[in-house]
Amino acid sequence: MSGQAPGAAGFVGMEMFRPDPTPTAEVHEHEAVRVGLAEAVRDLVDATIRSTVADTEIADVERGVRDLTARLRVQQTPGPFGVRYNDEFHAWNWGNAVVGRANAIAPPLDLVPRDGGGLRAQLNLGAAYEGPPGLVHGGVTMLLLDHLMGEVASAGNTRVTLTGTLSGRYEAPTPLGEVVLEGWITGEEGRKVLVDATIGTVDAVCVRAAGVFIVPSWAASDDGGTSAHA
Repeated sequence: MSGQAPGAAGFVGMEMFRPDPTPTAEVHEHEAVRVGLAEAVRDLVDATIRSTVADTEIADVERGVRDLTARLRVQQTPGPFGVRYNDEFHAWNWGNAVVGRANAIAPPLDLVPRDGGGLRAQLNLGAAYEGPPGLVHGGVTMLLLDHLMGEVASAGNTRVTLTGTLSGRYEAPTPLGEVVLEGWITGEEGRKVLVDATIGTVDAVCVRAAGVFIVPSWAASDDGGTSAHA
């Protein structure tokens, strides 16, 4: 996540927006190292699910993983990572479940502009995201869509939006592997931003979603504009 530092007070969880004096260039250096670790752990998760090596080998790997975890626990952030921001108007959210660069649970989702407006993403969902055999868990598809749609509603991090309602129609099972997401604004009504989105394969839509995203009253400016995306 990037954009202006949040300035709203009183929002639940607002204490998790933490000022951090780290210069942006240094943030990128730290992030690159953590991305490498997250990718390795993501690969470990996949291997853990699919490995057929002997139980003795698995037990030996477990001991090694626990030793590595202990090394990382020597110094760590208390509680969630939250969102950090510096005085260069750069923000980072390494722990986010969808786009967190240091979070091995996150696919992660990389969003790019969509032709005709909105955002899109293309990514590979492997064994860790399975629901029914060979298919992406339905909850995972909605998790990804919710985040994508929230980013779309924020209009390029120019305003804060929170999910009001989100509904989905499952038109076909989503196979594991390469998936494509697209989201776009369909209308605005006062502080409500209406967003539609889809997820599916490169050839077909599997899930369609519609959401209403709300600009909180504390984020709305007197001229109808809003502050940065949360």
